[in-house]
Amino acid sequence: MAFFVWNPWHGCHKISEGCQNCYMFRRDASFEKDSEKVGKTASFSEPLRKKRDGGFAIPPGSRVFACMTSDFFLEEADEWRKDAWALIRARKDLFFTIITKRPQRFSVSLPEDWGAGWENVTLCATCENQKRADERAPILLSLPLCHREIICEPMLEKVDLEKYLAGGEIEKVTCGGESGANARLCRYEWILDLREQCARTGTAFFFKQTGARFEKDGRVFLVPRKDQIPQAQKSGLNRKDKN
Repeated sequence: MAFFVWNPWHGCHKISEGCQNCYMFRRDASFEKDSEKVGKTASFSEPLRKKRDGGFAIPPGSRVFACMTSDFFLEEADEWRKDAWALIRARKDLFFTIITKRPQRFSVSLPEDWGAGWENVTLCATCENQKRADERAPILLSLPLCHREIICEPMLEKVDLEKYLAGGEIEKVTCGGESGANARLCRYEWILDLREQCARTGTAFFFKQTGARFEKDGRVFLVPRKDQIPQAQKSGLNRKDKN
């Protein structure tokens, strides 16, 4: 499956612990750009853009990660989101993944025909620590969705998700450490514990990246950016089912 990023708007506001060293803020700062300023982008209609041969620039069957430099449910985007949903509706041949720290705003500007959810949309709630897991996971479970996932990234402490995974509504858990010069520590034991929770509940598990500061067996490793994802994949911890 091909993967694409679609950023219909740019800019955000920090609201929780995981936002402290946000990569988008770091990147914008290098260009002296104000990350707090939220605006639509030139890529807003990207899902419908076509190539010269008439085919879609994003081919059918692709996975599209939406709003990776903002939050899909940001207040400033309430009016724009109506049109964004319309684009998602028009491309039912794509699989959209939306990652949010604001699941409580999910229903704002929701399409009237949403019903029990759209099959081509997966909503992921970010749960970087136990406080945010206990705040956001219950909301995620209460929403009308066909597909739900949890993302513990950056993972800032041991997180107990088992009671939220027990019912089988959460399809996958992704976790990983924090990147950047000021990255906070991620411990291997946290990753293993979360994987075991997923194994006991039959939930898919994905260890995405080690982060820049990774502790294993009492040693702290400073991992170069280019090695953070490959090192996580070499761990062999990823799982798709109970086996």
